[in-house]
This record gives sequence, C-alpha cells and structure tokens, in this order.
Amino acid sequence: MSAFSTLPLVIEPADLAARLDAPELILVDLSSAARYDAGHIPGARFIDGKRTQRGTPPAPGLAPDLEQLQALFAELGHRADAVYVVYDDEGGGWAGRFIWLLDVIGHPYYHFLNGGLKAWLGEDRAVSSEVPPAGSAPVTLTLHDEPTATLDYLRQRLGANDLAIWDARSAEEFRGEKVLAAKGGHLPGARHFEWTDGMDPDRDLRIRTDIRQLLEQKGITPDKEIITHCQTHRRSGFTYLVAKALGYPRVKAYAGSWSEWGNHPDTPVER
Repeated sequence: MSAFSTLPLVIEPADLAARLDAPELILVDLSSAARYDAGHIPGARFIDGKRTQRGTPPAPGLAPDLEQLQALFAELGHRADAVYVVYDDEGGGWAGRFIWLLDVIGHPYYHFLNGGLKAWLGEDRAVSSEVPPAGSAPVTLTLHDEPTATLDYLRQRLGANDLAIWDARSAEEFRGEKVLAAKGGHLPGARHFEWTDGMDPDRDLRIRTDIRQLLEQKGITPDKEIITHCQTHRRSGFTYLVAKALGYPRVKAYAGSWSEWGNHPDTPVER
C-alpha cells in the first residue's frame, strides 16, 4: 500500500514532508531553472515546462509526440507504481499541465502540492541544491485521447447544453482587447474565469477555499463537460487540475487553445 493512497489529489506541504522518503515517490519541480538551482524541495527532479509542450506553431501547446514523452518520463525514472507529486513556483500552471500529461499517458497516481514552492517556503521548510540522478531505463507509454479536446471535437460540441468552456486567459484577451493570434476574442459561449483568480495570495497561492462557489456562479458546474483552455494550455493547466480536484466527472483540456483556435481561418469567435 502506498504512503500516499489515503491522500486527495491536492495535498499540503506537511503531507509531502512526511513522505519525502517514500520509495514510490517521484517529485517533479516545474519551477524556473534559476529557482530550482537556488533551492528546491529535497529529492525533486527538475523539468523545464517547455518540454511538456510540442512547441510548434500554430498550436505549441499540444502534447509532445510519443518519442519525446518516453524520453521525458525515462529521465524521471517512470514506473507503473510511481506516485508523482508535482509543483511549480507560479501557483500551478506548469504543474497542472504536467498532471494533464499524466492523464494523457494513463498514469493514475499523482498529487498536486497546494501552493507549490511558495507554500513550502512559507512554512520555512528545508530546500536542497542536490540534483537527483536521471533515470536511464527505457519507458514504453501508451497515449490516451480522453483528457484532450481537439479543435474538431470542440467545434462539434459548441452550443451543447451540457458544455462549459472555461477560458482561463486574462479579461483583456477574453474581450479581444489584447490579441495574441490572428483573431481576438473568445469561443462562442465560453465562461471567463482567469486562472490566477483561483489562487489565494494570502495563503501562498493555494487554491481558494471558495473556488467551487465562484465557478458555479460562472456556470462552470459538475453536471457539465468542462473544457478548459488559455493561449497555449499552461495557464489552463491550473484550471484543469482545479476541476479535477473538485471531482468534476468530465474534464478535458483544449491543448491547442487560443493559439490554434484564434489562428484558424474557419473558427467562430465572439467578443
């Protein structure tokens, strides 16, 4: 039985601190490289968030290909019984995206450190400069479509009564005042709730305790299929994990995000 098996998806620094020596733990730090080098949670392995993205236009936020993912997870020492704990230094964007990738590879054992490194440091917990050795054993993965909404899937679902599109971008992007693609605006019917509005700055960027009520006020409710996006599915990594942490049964990420939708010649847009 895993030392983590009784814990929810979102865990606190004390939960992790008591389990840092668990043999099944793979601790992943998606902070900046400079922050990792300056001190990270003991035993954490650094992953550059950009490696979780394909990086090619017009949709750089799509998942890396199978070969790239197998190389990435081999470095982490991936194994079938591993329990991942994931964090970053920005409140959960990159970490949430990594959790989405774990869903993409069909790995069910993972947790998000609430507040990430900021919460860990806020409790004056120890950090380390030691870098764990990279794994070397090859990894064979199988990719799953279920966690991801494609552009075609989203177009087919537009207007459905049981759909809530969660736009995690800024209000200026949502309204089309700040344009980061060929077209500005938002998907028809999308509900706007900026990703950072889900974080509590007074609690070291932990997820807000009233997040469920705030989302329900926006019509982002558990009876609907939730499809969340931003510009490249980094910010919406956080919103993806929030919906999952709340127990919403149908959650997908639109990994193509606005960089794909807003640059496509035949996609409808609202302002």
